[in-house]
Amino acid sequence: MTTSTRLEPGVNAPSFTLPDQDGKPVSLDDYRGQRVVLYFYPAAMTPGCTKQACDFRDNLADFGDAGLAVLGISPDKPEKLKKFQERDSITFPLLSDPDKQVLTEYGAFGEKMMYGKTVTGVIRSTFVIAADGTIEVAQYNVRATGHVAKLRRDLKL
Repeated sequence: MTTSTRLEPGVNAPSFTLPDQDGKPVSLDDYRGQRVVLYFYPAAMTPGCTKQACDFRDNLADFGDAGLAVLGISPDKPEKLKKFQERDSITFPLLSDPDKQVLTEYGAFGEKMMYGKTVTGVIRSTFVIAADGTIEVAQYNVRATGHVAKLRRDLKL
């Protein structure tokens, strides 16, 4: 099993271009000059990931008012992300990283504990990327439930 490298505040956010739920390429560079909440989740349409996505959806206006865009990334294919978006009225881009390259670059894929066992998989993680492209906040092993509320408190939204 591999240990992934974790990103720290102050380092440059790894650049990427991934397809969204409609198959259109979305690049982190598209958001240069704007702050971004980038969160990584294991699988669309699972209970925890649905709760987390709906929490972001329900608080999207507050993030937007604070100048923050929200992007979600999972290893799911665009077709599954489209179903997830439609089923749960997700109103922000969901990006597909099936080869887990971006997940790995952000330290959001690697060893984790699951039901008392060490497994390799997606590490639920959230980053706030500053307008200049540096990591402002790096949170690993976040919980699906309550995470958005905690992030809002941390960011004073």
